Amino acid sequence: MEEKNKKALQYLPHELIIQILLRLPVKSLVRFKCVCKSWFSLISDPHFANSHFQLSSGKHTSRILLMSTSTPRESRSIDFEAPSLDDDSASVSRNLNFMPFQSYLHIEIKGSCRGFLLLHCYGQHWIYDIYLWNPSTGFHKNIPLSPSASKLEDNYFYGFGYDHSTDDYLLVTMSSEDSYNQLSVLHLEFFSLRANTWKEIEGTQFSYSNIMDNEEPTSAGFLFNGAIHWFAYRPDLGENVIVAFDLMEKKLFNMHLPDDFDRGLDGFGLWVFGESLCIWAENSMPVDFDDDDDYIENHRLELKYGLGKNTKCIHLGLRLLFCLLMAFLLGQLLEHHTYCKDARGLYVAMYIESLLSLPGDNKQA
Repeated sequence: MEEKNKKALQYLPHELIIQILLRLPVKSLVRFKCVCKSWFSLISDPHFANSHFQLSSGKHTSRILLMSTSTPRESRSIDFEAPSLDDDSASVSRNLNFMPFQSYLHIEIKGSCRGFLLLHCYGQHWIYDIYLWNPSTGFHKNIPLSPSASKLEDNYFYGFGYDHSTDDYLLVTMSSEDSYNQLSVLHLEFFSLRANTWKEIEGTQFSYSNIMDNEEPTSAGFLFNGAIHWFAYRPDLGENVIVAFDLMEKKLFNMHLPDDFDRGLDGFGLWVFGESLCIWAENSMPVDFDDDDDYIENHRLELKYGLGKNTKCIHLGLRLLFCLLMAFLLGQLLEHHTYCKDARGLYVAMYIESLLSLPGDNKQA
């Protein structure tokens, strides 16, 4: 069979074959690895993957990953444009058999960048492992824990991003540590995939604490415009701010919230819609519903600081909001339909399909 394929391919110049393959979607290219050894080598080559990613810029296929956090564990990937989470034709199972699931009690998704997801896998006594995983290809890497991780408090900020200037992926952690004089000391460090090491950043002047969820002391940041962003509280100012870590400069900076932002709402957070960093806010009215049934709840969504359209998926606490938003260019909300269903035991993340691998020793599931 392979000899037949080789003869057929001889009719096309090799460079033309490469140009054709570069324009195919990731899903097809993963399947085409099985065509012949030469295609497997070509599609697996990091240079081909980078060229494909750059050529697909602005046209990447976005997907939603639904991952159960407890047994029986299941991971499903759904096309971002699917009309419903229950659309089986747009859903595929994703294999995570590279992780010893039996030893993990809880799994969380802490970040997404260029097709990779940052996973925290918790075992007994909340001891955890960190993985970076590409759901499209199965490539993954286990990240060593920081030597200082056990000395810090649980009030963590996590982020994952890519530094274009050094072609490096960075895992960023920030934590406030209680000292004897009752002051909060900020501990900021990052892991470089290219250097395969942790590096602490000293000289940070301010401290921050997580305000997003009292039941979940760790906060996952949102990657936007070369920086990772979190909602945080500045004790020295006595107010909430958006704190961002610039991946190229390796520095923190603050963004004050808009003056008319209502801090008394039921919930709020960050999201990225297209080319905008957005603030979403929730002000919901309680409704009666059975524990076993789906329910509908009305929400007023302010889009002053960002614009969204088409199908969007937002994870708010224990609920999964599957929203269809139609908006004016200025961000005025014309219409919204919110379908809510219980998402206990479920983690949700968005990622783009890519063939990219990570620096260092990667393995394919």
